Amino acid sequence: MTRTMIARATPKVGQAERLAALVETLAEEVRREAGNIRFEAFSEGSGAVVMLEEYRDDAAFEAHLSQPHTQEFNAALEEVATGGASSVTDLACFAGAQVSAPGSRAVDHAGLTVPDIEAATRFLSDAFGAVTLYDVLPKEGPDMEGEGPEAELGLSPGTRITHMRLVRIGNGPCLELFRMEDGTQSDPARLQDLGLTHLGLYVDDIDAACAAFTAAGGTLLKGPHPLANNEDNDGNTGIYGRAPWGTLFELLTYPGGIDLPMDSPAPRWTPHP
Repeated sequence: MTRTMIARATPKVGQAERLAALVETLAEEVRREAGNIRFEAFSEGSGAVVMLEEYRDDAAFEAHLSQPHTQEFNAALEEVATGGASSVTDLACFAGAQVSAPGSRAVDHAGLTVPDIEAATRFLSDAFGAVTLYDVLPKEGPDMEGEGPEAELGLSPGTRITHMRLVRIGNGPCLELFRMEDGTQSDPARLQDLGLTHLGLYVDDIDAACAAFTAAGGTLLKGPHPLANNEDNDGNTGIYGRAPWGTLFELLTYPGGIDLPMDSPAPRWTPHP
C-alpha cells in the first residue's frame, strides 16, 4: 500500500526565498530515493509551500525520514519556517479509478530502436525538451550479445545491442532508446502495420510544436487536422510526422476536452502542464 501525504511549511518573515530553495534541493534528492514515487511542490497565495509526496510503502517513507537530506531539511526548517517545522497530513485514496488489474500499475516506458542514440537524443531534446536520465548500456561497451540476450530479448542471431539510453519527456512514460548492430532490421512502422506504430505527445501550442519538430529535423505529414468523434471539440487538433530515422510521432492537443461515454470507467489520462 502506497503512503501519500501533504506537507505544508509557511516561511517566517523574509524567509520565503530560502524556503523555496530548500524545497527545490530536497525535491531533487527525494526523487532519487528508491521508494519515492512522487514529490511535487506548490506555493499558496499565503506564501506557504505545499509538498505532495508519495512513497512505495511505509518502509519506504521511514527510509525517507532517515535520509541525511531529509534530516538536513527538517533542521533548516527550525530557522525558516513558522513553528520551526512543516505540518504533515496523511492522505487515503477512496475514489480512485480502477483501470488495471491489482499489481499492474501503468505503462512504464516505450522502446525505440534508432540508428544513432546521440542524434536521436538531440532530436527528442530539440523537438520536445526530452532529458537524458542515464545510459542503461554505455556506448563504450561491452556490447550486449550472444545466446543469452538473443533468447531473453527475441533478437535474431548475431544481433548486438551497442547502446541503450533512458530519456523522459514531461510526466509520461520514459523512452528507452536502443542501438543495434549486425542484426536484420525492418523499416519503421506505418500506421497500418501491426504492433506499436506511433507515439502521441500532448502539446499546448500545435503551431509552435510543429515548428520545433521540423526545426529539429522531423518531417510533418498533412495537417494539422481536427480530432475525430468523441475528441472533436473546439481547439482540438493533431498532426503526424516522422522523426529523422522514420519513427512516427503524433502531436495533439485537446483544450476543448474529450466527450467521454457515460459508461467510460475513467477519464482519459492527460499529461499535466
